[in-house]
Amino acid sequence: MSLLELSIVLAVFVAMEGVAWGAHRYLMHGFLWFLHDDHHRKTPGALEKNDAFFLIFAIPSWLSIMLGMMAGNGISVAVGAGIALYGLAYAIVHEVFIHQRLPFLRKTNFVYWEAVRLAHKMHHRHLDKHPGENFGMLWVHPKYIAQVRQQRQQRSSAQ
Repeated sequence: MSLLELSIVLAVFVAMEGVAWGAHRYLMHGFLWFLHDDHHRKTPGALEKNDAFFLIFAIPSWLSIMLGMMAGNGISVAVGAGIALYGLAYAIVHEVFIHQRLPFLRKTNFVYWEAVRLAHKMHHRHLDKHPGENFGMLWVHPKYIAQVRQQRQQRSSAQ
């Protein structure tokens, strides 16, 4: 993989936070709410309708990689790889770390990761389509980092 292609993978990974934010804000909390609503309410079973969004993001990644490899186009492969890496980060951060669907990565000593969880908790306090807040995953508003620091300071003062 060339330096250009590696740079594209990284740039697409970073850009996917904006794409995911927009999709979450305007599609999932818009006309596709019927697929996303069960993610805001506890439902029985391991799978949710919301899991369909995995395919919505996976298909462009898969097509970019497959068609790029068939055509010998490294840039297309790099774009698909960037999308796929973001999907992997999403699975680990959102499914494993935030929602704790697997029994590891439950505790953290890092302010940033606590703020990620807090921001997501603030998003999920809204059970309906509107209003909403915190539609991203990896970018955390500084107010949540400050809030986590304040909570930690209060806990240490209480001890």
